[in-house]
Amino acid sequence: MLSGLLLLLSSIVIHAESRPNIIFLFTDDQAYDTLGIYGNPNVKTPHIDSLGNQGVVFDRHYNTTAICMASRANVMTGLYEYKSGTNFMHGPMSEATWNKSFPVLLRDAGYRTGFGGKFGFAVVDDPRKGGRESSYDNLPLDDFDFWVGGVGQTSYDTEKNKYLARFADRYPHSSRAYGAAGQEFIKESVKADDPFCLTIFFKAPHRPAQPDPFFDDVYKDTVFRKLPNYGREAGAHLAEQSRMGRQYPRFKSWGYDTDESYQKVLRAYHQQIHGVDYAVGMIREELERQGIAENTLIIFTSDNGFFNGSHGMGSKVLPYEEGARVPMIIYDPRVSGKQRRVNSVSGNVDVAATILDAAGLKVPKEMDGVSLMPIVNGESDSVRESVPVFNVWGTQGTTTMAIITETHKYIYWPYGDEFEPSEELFDLQSDPYESRNVVTETKQAKVLAS
Repeated sequence: MLSGLLLLLSSIVIHAESRPNIIFLFTDDQAYDTLGIYGNPNVKTPHIDSLGNQGVVFDRHYNTTAICMASRANVMTGLYEYKSGTNFMHGPMSEATWNKSFPVLLRDAGYRTGFGGKFGFAVVDDPRKGGRESSYDNLPLDDFDFWVGGVGQTSYDTEKNKYLARFADRYPHSSRAYGAAGQEFIKESVKADDPFCLTIFFKAPHRPAQPDPFFDDVYKDTVFRKLPNYGREAGAHLAEQSRMGRQYPRFKSWGYDTDESYQKVLRAYHQQIHGVDYAVGMIREELERQGIAENTLIIFTSDNGFFNGSHGMGSKVLPYEEGARVPMIIYDPRVSGKQRRVNSVSGNVDVAATILDAAGLKVPKEMDGVSLMPIVNGESDSVRESVPVFNVWGTQGTTTMAIITETHKYIYWPYGDEFEPSEELFDLQSDPYESRNVVTETKQAKVLAS
């Protein structure tokens, strides 16, 4: 009996030692085409590209609700927006829902957890009573072992973020400060001899544009390309409802309408992403220094996309490619080493399930997300046939429901004060920039019906 007990204890220790560390890096408003690994020849993102060159690049990853508050709730809980109940105009998250989030479940399972950046939503006992993410009283600080998160939109100025301020002297811009905080957390976790999960929600490249002056020379002479669907004319065929929200006027008000202002805006935008890339490098350096790089899985993605002038739009939210699709890279050194690209669809709700699965934990049946680890492990090229996209925030007319498969995207615009409901269908294989609505084409009838 004693030998059996020793064998059981030994297996528990071995399992604990084999559990990977997990780092989840999440940017804010990063378009899918903003990295070298995604084919942009104008950018300098060596550290993120390195993750992609060694890991799995997901070319069809979407936010199931493409706006910051809802998207953060999506990735933490693995739930679609209508289940998490969390978005602007809806309200905060209940503690009951939060208690089934991946950070809480990991900590319960013995992981040391850390959080930095823009948390983005409130967690309260009773959502009916309200509660805003602009108060630390409504953020779950005590559910993490390490906290450098901030309230509301946070600030690019490090010293203005209460829990991050201690890094301000050396790193006055928050992006590099989060890199330094990540290094500190990693060192503390190694000393504690616990497996860990670090989550960083960067503010960058969210507006207002405040790039780190440390990188002022990076893009000073760069002339950025325009995607084939850039400009007002490239959006004229889209549903009229798409022009009812704030995205349409922001094409001009945010400076995408002239060549000179477009280049100025894109330089600042990409300089902010370059700052995040630098922070990713800082974190990876610390993993190497601590001798744990080979047992640390890294996930990199963003909370929503960004139009940057495509279809004559600024901002995000809408279910078109530039608004809802984002970069997604998973690097697992235990199985990776050579880049793989997958064209199957995935969604932000899959992040929680993926992290829990990677940690060897059971994915709760309540989660809408599915683990992407079978793809990472090379066991499958797909775990989904489709992914839904919901927008139930903002101007009434822009409310949408969409479904995306490996070949097509269907969008339904249910109502608006001035419009009849309308629908769009795009053949993404032959038309990746959504230049033609094929919803009335006879040869697409079977796809539309499905």
